[in-house]
Formats: sequence, structure tokens, C-alpha cells
Amino acid sequence: MAREYLLKHLPSVTSSSIDYRAELNDQQYAAVTSGPGPALVLAGAGSGKTRTLTYRVAWLLDNGVEPQSILLLTFTNKAAREMLTRVQSLVPLETTAIWGGTFHSIGNRLLRKHALEIGFRPGYSIMDREDQEDLLSAVVAGEEVDTTQVRFPTGEVLGDIYSLALNTDRPISQVIAERYRRFLPLTNQIEWIQKRYEERKRAANAMDFDDLLVKIVELFKTKPDIAEFYQRYFQFILVDEYQDTNRLQSEFIDVLAAHHQSVMVVGDDAQSIYSWRGANYQNILDFPKRYPSAAIHKIETNYRSVPEVLQVANAAIRPNARQFSKILRPDRKETDLKPALVPVLDNNQQAVFVAQRILELRDEGVDLEEIAVLYRSHFQSLEVQLALTRAGIPYSITSGLRFFEQAHIKDVAAFMKFVTNPTDEVAFKRMVRLLPGIAARGAEKLWEQINLAPPESRKTFGSWLEVAKAPAKSQRAWEQLRHTLDEIAPEKQPVPPSGMIHSILEAVYDDYLKSKYSNHEQRREDLTALENFSRGFKEPVEFLSQLSLMATGETEQLSTQDEDRERVTLSTVHQAKGLEWQAVFIVWLTDGMFPSARSLESNDNVEEERRLFYVAITRAKDQLYFLYPAIWPNGNIDQRVQRPSRFLGEIPGELCEEWRVGF
Repeated sequence: MAREYLLKHLPSVTSSSIDYRAELNDQQYAAVTSGPGPALVLAGAGSGKTRTLTYRVAWLLDNGVEPQSILLLTFTNKAAREMLTRVQSLVPLETTAIWGGTFHSIGNRLLRKHALEIGFRPGYSIMDREDQEDLLSAVVAGEEVDTTQVRFPTGEVLGDIYSLALNTDRPISQVIAERYRRFLPLTNQIEWIQKRYEERKRAANAMDFDDLLVKIVELFKTKPDIAEFYQRYFQFILVDEYQDTNRLQSEFIDVLAAHHQSVMVVGDDAQSIYSWRGANYQNILDFPKRYPSAAIHKIETNYRSVPEVLQVANAAIRPNARQFSKILRPDRKETDLKPALVPVLDNNQQAVFVAQRILELRDEGVDLEEIAVLYRSHFQSLEVQLALTRAGIPYSITSGLRFFEQAHIKDVAAFMKFVTNPTDEVAFKRMVRLLPGIAARGAEKLWEQINLAPPESRKTFGSWLEVAKAPAKSQRAWEQLRHTLDEIAPEKQPVPPSGMIHSILEAVYDDYLKSKYSNHEQRREDLTALENFSRGFKEPVEFLSQLSLMATGETEQLSTQDEDRERVTLSTVHQAKGLEWQAVFIVWLTDGMFPSARSLESNDNVEEERRLFYVAITRAKDQLYFLYPAIWPNGNIDQRVQRPSRFLGEIPGELCEEWRVGF
């Protein structure tokens, strides 16, 4: 048995002049200066989490810890760079030897040293998402999967299925049963494609993004001597945003921390909102169970928000049963402005209120870039985008493209454009490329064929398209397209826009969405919102004109060039995490919208939605507005009565001020 001989950590000859006691509050100081061993730092919203991590690294260096023995794991390389840059500004020591980066970048750095041990050559390639989708599509084509009888998942969807299975440590069959039920009959084929995909990657000496963690964990499990080397090498491990880790990332951390056990994880269980992409909420809850000797530090002083906002935030998260108890305490002074509770008649009045109040805030001295409108799902921003455009208020969207610029909106519009203008070549080609087996060249051939058709065959779209010969594998879809076009424009007379959209979705596009996109449910919600919006138009030409103008972002800009640089932020709450604004509007606070309808199926999902609501609230520094419409048409002729979000009912009435909206 080998003798253990430990080297002492001696203070560096050169150390910083940091007065840690003066620079940090009591809770931050306790975490930063804690001794070796496991530690869980529960850092509430706006409490200085990054500051705590940065000073922890500086403190370790000041106390003689060698930079190369420190591992800092983050979720973005940018976060790691910013923290290490701040450390460098704090201590007069060389910090470039610190191992800092994302889980996957650190995994890659380790794998480059040990590629041969896992059956790869040292110069292996790393495939980006597009490369992965191309290879998966090639595997499907090579296996001669019959996609004429049923829509087989695209490379994008297959990649998501395999990734979710790997990162959550679940069988592919279970992932399909829980998240992709449409593909249950294809489970065996999907599993076979995955095996062939792995073979093709190895033959090409290539890894995808997930492999960078999967393979390093496999290496540590199969080569204990290599694992032991790194377990001893990394004496202090720090992990940022620990509440967002998945099963695979948690396992990677636990393996590396096995020897020294000096792992400090920093996060906020109240901001765990990414289970839909594989994050495992249990990781942070169970940390004290996996590390029974772990010290738990709570950092609860909030430097961002006024007390009135924090009182609402504390009340909002309190009903969650599964959480570490903590209370955000304000550093700022009280104001005389409580968060506003704003019931409105419908989604249109909601949007008008937001636009008008934003203009008032601007007149009151709040810059537009200090204002945000947050929502649960992207489709809920439709009317707000319209209202801001009409009011000449510039905006940017952190949750993706403008509503009308999205691919699925443009796809559906292509059907409508073609039946209202049969000479629209671009619309025709976009429409037919949605059919299985038809690519750019096939679309060109079909366009040429229908334009050679005699006039007598053009009385209806069905008879007109019948003259073209679609590929054999596309024949069934081509027939369906002909019937759909006749349905939305009988005798070539287009029906109203809402009827068009409904028919296009039911007959053709719904199936395409499910096979093409992993987030097909969110895109379907967008299209339902588009159908609602279209009810305000009788003529398709007028509707399509509005779509085109909105897609190009045409709007009256504010008066000066400098002011044009100011933009209100529109964002989903997920995309807003980590950001902050002076004034925040949270819209569509009704049951079924926020919390979402799908979340109401289980208590765990409702608790995650409540955490999402908490994240939205804690983005506000000074002013907060809760809005909820009383009615919504929801794609039907009859309007649906909306109930205020259950989350609003959990906030004591005296913490908010109700605003009654009138004309």
C-alpha cells in the first residue's frame, strides 16, 4: 500500500491586499473563507453570487492553493472568463493555470489527453449541432427508413431525443414515451439509428457535444488509475449555477471530487427552471445527502430590488414544498410604490396598457433599455409586439425572432400567399419543400410543370396541381396538398384568413411540426395565436400585408438618433434569467398561460412554474406590473373566460396595489 504524504498549503510570498471582511457581507464572507470540504452555497437572486465565487477563488490563491489545482465549472465560457478576469484584477498572482470553463470544454480538454484510451485518435473532430443533424439524416437515409408511410423524426428531433436520454440517464424508449409519444411505434427504429450513429461517429473519429461529457465519465469509470490522478490533481472544485446541472454533469462533479471532497457548489434552488432540457432539480436538493459533512451557506441580502418587490418575491415562492428555506432581505430603502396588479379586459387591452405605460415611464425618466416585458411563452408576445409597433416604441427580443419572422409563421403564410397570388414562385416553393421527399430541385421541377399546364386545367388548385408529377415518396403528401388548397380556396376563391390557418394546420402542417421540431408544442401555440390574430381580418390580402410589414419591423421610430438606440426588451422568463431592469411587466398571468396548461398535470411541474414566476419577479429593480386578461378567444369563435393565475392568489393582497384600467 502506498504511503500518503501531504504537501502543506503555504501562503504565497506575494498575496493580495484584499480586506475580505470589508469587501463582503457576513454571509458572503462565511462562504468565501470556509475551509476545505464540501459546501453548498445557496445564493438568492441579486445577492452577489458571482462576487462570492470570484472572491472564493481569490481567497484560495491568497492562502497558497496552486492555481492549477482549482477547477471552476460554469455553464458558459463567457461566465468563466469574466470570473477569472475579475480574480486577476484582485490578486497579484498568475491565474492562467486555473482550470475554468464549461463542463463540455473541460471534458474536451481532458479527453484530448486520453483519446486513445476510449478508442478515438487524438485529433478527433467535434461536431456542432448542424453537423450532428446532417450525420443523423445521412444515417436515416443509409438505413433506408421508409418515410413515405409515416413522418420519421428529423435529424434535429433525433438529436434531441438522444441527448435527453444521455443527460438524464434514461433509456431512449422512456424518453420517447414521456416526451415524444407520436414516435412510440418507431421506437425500435430510433434505437437502431442511434447505434448506427455511434458507429458512424467512431469511424469518422468525431464526437458530438454530448460525447465530451459522456466519454470522459466513461473513461473515469473504466480507467480508475486515470480517474484517481485527476481526483488528486483537482483539490478545489467550484461549480456555478448548480441548480441547472443534469444527471451527467452531477456525476462528473462527484467523480472528480471523490478524493478531496472539497467541492463548493453555488446556486439557488428557487431558480431551477430548466427541467425541460434535462436539468435535475434533485441535484441541489440532494447535495447534503450525497455529502453529509457539507456546510450550507445562505446568502440572502439582495442588492437589486426595492423591499416592495422582494416582499412579493418571498411570498410568491413560499408555497413550494420542496425547497431550502430562505428569505431575500433588501439592501435598498423602501419606496412608496407597490407592485401593480392590473386586471384587463382582453389580450389587446393588455398590450395597449403596456405600450402606454412604457411611454409614460420614458417621460418619467426611465430609459427604454431599463424596461422589459416578460412572458411564459413566445406566442404571448404577439399583441404586445403589435402595440409597441403602433406606438412607435422600438424593441428587441431576447427570446428569439420577432413573432412574424419565425419559420413556422412563414411556412403557414406561404400557403396563403400562393392561393391569393398563384404567380408567387417563392411561396409555392417554400410550401412544397415542406412535403417529404421534395427539396429545392424538386420544387423547381414542380413549378416548371404547373406553369406548362393548359388554362382549362387551372379552374381549381386541385386540378391545376394534378398536372405535375411529384416523386413517388411524396405522392400521398402531394395529394393532400391539392385537397388542402381546394379547401382554403374553393374554385380559387380564398376563404377568410382564420379558416385558412385552421385548415392548413389540421390537414398538413401539424404533422410536419411534430416531425421537424423538438419544440413543436410551443410552435403550435404560436400558430394558435396567429389564428386568433387573423380573426380581425376578413380579406387574406390585408392580413398578409400586415404580416409582411410586421416581419420587416416597419415602425415609426422615436425622434432622435440617440433615442433610436434605446429598445424595450421582450423576453420569455427563461431567457431573462440573470438579467435585470428598472421596470418589468409580466403579462398573461392567467391559469393555463402562467402556469402553463401542461404544467398543471403534476405538483412537481407546478412548483417549477412557481420558481419561474419567482425568477420573473426578481428581475425587477424598482417597478413591477402583473397583468391578466379576463377573456381570450383561444382560436375559437367563442371567447374563453380566463382565471387569474393561482400564483397571484398566493400573494397577500396588501403587498400589491390594484390598478383599474378604463377608457
